Amino acid sequence: MNADHDSNTKDKLTLWGAVSMGTGVMIGAGIFALTGEIATYAGGLMIWAFIAAGLVAALTSYTYIKMSNAYPSSGGIGMILVKVYGKSTLAAWGGLLMLFSMIVNQSLVARTFGNYIIQSKYISLSEAFIPWLGLGLVVFAFLVNILSNKWIQSFSFVMSLLKAIGLILLAVGGLIASGLDFSSIVQTSSGTEPLSFIGAVGIGVLAFKGFTTITNSGGEIEKPHENVGRAIIFSLAICLVIYILVTLAVTSSLSLEEILAAKNYSLAEASRPMFGELGVTLTIVVAVVATVSGIIASMFAVSRMLKMLTDMELVPHKHFGMPGSVQTHVLVYIAVIAGLLTISFDVGRIAALGAFYYLVMDILIHFGVLKYADRSEVKFNVSFPLLSILVDCIILVGLLSIKIKSDPPVVIFTGVTIMALFIYEHYFLKDKTFVN
Repeated sequence: MNADHDSNTKDKLTLWGAVSMGTGVMIGAGIFALTGEIATYAGGLMIWAFIAAGLVAALTSYTYIKMSNAYPSSGGIGMILVKVYGKSTLAAWGGLLMLFSMIVNQSLVARTFGNYIIQSKYISLSEAFIPWLGLGLVVFAFLVNILSNKWIQSFSFVMSLLKAIGLILLAVGGLIASGLDFSSIVQTSSGTEPLSFIGAVGIGVLAFKGFTTITNSGGEIEKPHENVGRAIIFSLAICLVIYILVTLAVTSSLSLEEILAAKNYSLAEASRPMFGELGVTLTIVVAVVATVSGIIASMFAVSRMLKMLTDMELVPHKHFGMPGSVQTHVLVYIAVIAGLLTISFDVGRIAALGAFYYLVMDILIHFGVLKYADRSEVKFNVSFPLLSILVDCIILVGLLSIKIKSDPPVVIFTGVTIMALFIYEHYFLKDKTFVN
């Protein structure tokens, strides 16, 4: 029986605590960070790219829900990989791809935090400060994560509630101010090619992949066999509704050209014609709340997963002379990598990098479950993982096609790092013998 499940329940996450963690990661990394990036490739079909990404996340979450219900664990995706591939190079490689996609997501959120902070008329900072503001947020998230689960749960719940309410009010107010303009839903002139739209969906998947944060914290959740799946479903539904409302408000306030000009702070710019400078300030406040809570929740989940892989000896661990527990050490590693990415890459490259890592890992998960899962313990319909693999491959091709044309270096960097992780794990594990 899972040790995590038997541990003291006093410090467990409730169902709504898990939902707030999932929505915290999704909203923080999604609507604020990715609106401009998705508009770049989806054109006038931006809202449909968000909807399609939400449907893809709902489809692919099926496999995670079924496996998490059967094997709830802190570091759940790592556990899923071990259950289907054993303690092997493939399991460790997939775990590291997930870890890096989540760490990349943290740097995406951190850069978005910086992008919105400098838009405030009360703060006189240039764009040069964006990476350093993001780095400061990474350090803050690290310090918060040293605290207890209950503190993080309470913080995540309050912050998620505040930003959800703030976004809904801004979106509804914007729609009313525009005369309830829903023309973007029936947009016929897309201004984009089919592969570009598919690539936009690939970027949009990052706005929903925060549901894996819940999977990665399965052992920390009360009644995990029931609540992990429920939390994932509730989080995806809440975020999709919020994304649709906000995207409608943005497209009713700004033209596509204006959205592309604002890009990484398009939500703040969209509030200007509706509410003036006060609207911009309120949007910045909501963005700060969203990004702060998002990175804290993501760091919480990824640290649990990395600790589990470390305890299972699937990844190396060195103390480097640091005091404290392994949990503290892995938080340091995560913060260092996220900080380096934050100061090294812009939002566009970070988003592409995270999407590539995640899609490759996702295909690995669905294939492993389809081929190797113990059907006596995990009851699932094979159609869902099969369809998930097909959809992931289509999205991966679309994303590759647009990035090869627009940014070949990020494609090369992604390919090199993915292969390097596989080769490193192969040599790290080749002489290890595990006792079941």
